[in-house]
Amino acid sequence: MESQLVYVLQGCTNLKKVKQVHARIYRNDLHQCSYVITKLIRVLTVLRVPVESYPRLVFSQVQNPINPFLWTALIRCYALKEPLSEAFRLYASMREKGIGPVSFTFSALFTACSAARDVALGAQVHAQTVLVGGFESDLYVNNTMIHMYVKCGFLRCARKVFDEMSERDVVSWTELIVAYAKSGDMVSAQELFDGLNVKDMVAWTAMVTGYAQNAMPKKALEFFKRLRNEGMEADEVTLIGAISACAQLGASNYANWIRDIAENSIFGPAKSVLVGSALIDMYSKCGNVEEAHSVFEGMKQKNVYSYSSMIAGFAMHGRAHAAIELFYEMLQTEIKPNHVTFLGVLTACTHAGMVEQGQRIFETMGKCYGVAPTADHYACMADLLGRAGHLEKALRLIQTMPMEPNGGVWGALLGASHIHKNPDVAEIASSHLFEIEPDNIGNYLLLSNTYASAGRWDDVSRVRKLMKEKNLRKNPGCSWVEAKNGMVHEFFAGDATHPEIGEIKKALDELMERLKGIGYQPNLSSVPYDIGDEEKKRLLMAHSEKLALAYGLLGTDPGSTIKIMKNLRICEDCHIVMCGASKITGRKIVVRDNMRFHHFLNGACSCSNFW
Repeated sequence: MESQLVYVLQGCTNLKKVKQVHARIYRNDLHQCSYVITKLIRVLTVLRVPVESYPRLVFSQVQNPINPFLWTALIRCYALKEPLSEAFRLYASMREKGIGPVSFTFSALFTACSAARDVALGAQVHAQTVLVGGFESDLYVNNTMIHMYVKCGFLRCARKVFDEMSERDVVSWTELIVAYAKSGDMVSAQELFDGLNVKDMVAWTAMVTGYAQNAMPKKALEFFKRLRNEGMEADEVTLIGAISACAQLGASNYANWIRDIAENSIFGPAKSVLVGSALIDMYSKCGNVEEAHSVFEGMKQKNVYSYSSMIAGFAMHGRAHAAIELFYEMLQTEIKPNHVTFLGVLTACTHAGMVEQGQRIFETMGKCYGVAPTADHYACMADLLGRAGHLEKALRLIQTMPMEPNGGVWGALLGASHIHKNPDVAEIASSHLFEIEPDNIGNYLLLSNTYASAGRWDDVSRVRKLMKEKNLRKNPGCSWVEAKNGMVHEFFAGDATHPEIGEIKKALDELMERLKGIGYQPNLSSVPYDIGDEEKKRLLMAHSEKLALAYGLLGTDPGSTIKIMKNLRICEDCHIVMCGASKITGRKIVVRDNMRFHHFLNGACSCSNFW
């Protein structure tokens, strides 16, 4: 009868059925049976029944509760539902009565500590496992202990527990691999991954997404290829991680490869909204917004994420009218815009200088759609107004914000001040940025460059000295271009390490001579240093995007599009060179910098020189 009632309890899906079984327990005089009552409390816990209203009463009716599993069932109930302190009071009461804990008791207590993010309490439970004895080598207890330390942010303690375990399973390994990946320590994550004999999908996913999220797309794709070579089918999360890596690389060859894999899986864009939205974002960042739109149109089901991805894709390519048109098309459906949607459409207005349109959309956010503007939306508006030359208006908007302006807001104003060579407003913005982001070298560089454009070299020296005192280092300019064989070639500013550097420099020299023939003159203001003109020209020639362009002309088929990705904003001189190169070579050149895409064709850019 006991086994039969436990079996029936396992199948209960609502409280009414549980009460019917509880009645049978009474009729069969089993309300004092710890085995049955333990199962009853566990089922009530799963059904999220309030502890005090039922499970605690059931427990209190057991006249001589000496079974540790019965105590553990109620401890677990409190650990999952709160108050957590009651779980520990029960444990103390249990020990006072001389009842020894079991491994499930400690796992329940560690779960409570994880939920409360209370590492001090977790350390006390850890001590109990040692004091009580017999649990140092318990795999289940150690795994939940590792989980507790990870959740509380004490990764070093979790690793110490792991290193001292006499027995480990795949859960032990993957818990730490995932934790290291999330913390950005991919060296430790890979060290553990390589030591894991049997790798499950959780471990593979942690490595692929970890490398993608930590801006190491090549490593992410390397692991994704290894996963496939092992004969494993990628799940949805792993696939999205690989798609994200392709988006970061911006290489068309990888983009088409990952799309084929997605469409041949059960998570194709026509079936999975998440994968479809990720592919839209990927193609947009690979410079192919037309293919992104093709994926969007082919999706059978669309949600706010797919619409937002497509709007953002149009925005980053300077196709403001297409972004706004899609935004209004979305409003005709039952899908409601969210804060990401508005960021996309406001960015579109910013890149096209559509001030009035952007202001109207910004004003309707809360009034018409119930989306309260965040600091990020105010940053877009500051950028929109500032880029259009309305610096004072942008400053007034920032000063009347309902929340504290963040670094993005003041950064937008600083960037606009640089564009319009206004060191006075730049000083206001940078004074706030130096407090909010004291170690962000980009803010110091922008202020310094703004001073340089105004010829205030003493102020340039002052900012440079401040950077030196703070030991801030500028990230080197880096550009990469995809060759016709699909290989990605990377160049740094002043790079001389490429095996074909001789041919690249020769091609660049020839290009510059042809550009001079149509009136090109180096834009020396793009070099914010108080040095001679010849030295400025030398530095301009060494910019990474120019080296990538020269290699693109050598390493791609005539007439094909050259796609260049850059980690920093493209300078004015390189922008002029790209325009001229597209005219004299007849090639379309697409450049993605850290702000947007530039499509150069027949001597003109899609940004209309507004960036």
